[in-house]
Amino acid sequence: MKKIIVATFLFFAVAISAQEKKEEIKPQIVEAACGQCQFDMKGHGCDLAVRIDGKSYFVDGTSIDAHGDAHADDGFCAAVRKAEVVGKIVDDRFKVTSFKLVPKK
Repeated sequence: MKKIIVATFLFFAVAISAQEKKEEIKPQIVEAACGQCQFDMKGHGCDLAVRIDGKSYFVDGTSIDAHGDAHADDGFCAAVRKAEVVGKIVDDRFKVTSFKLVPKK
């Protein structure tokens, strides 16, 4: 009986420790702008993009209009802004889970 209890305990201990651990993605500061107007990307109209390590990616998970007027003087079509983002690159697009503009100094 003791062997069965010990074996069951060991089985559950191994099963719990073998669970896949979620990778925590840390925020990073990137350049954000209209991909077509500021980053010379091919697209259909004005779409939000970020530049990470010199490479530009269109953004999925938020839109260009969710962060103010894109065509204002400080909008994404007229200026490159800094943003704090959380997400990952999937199929050559940036899948964002958090997007916050960094205030201008």
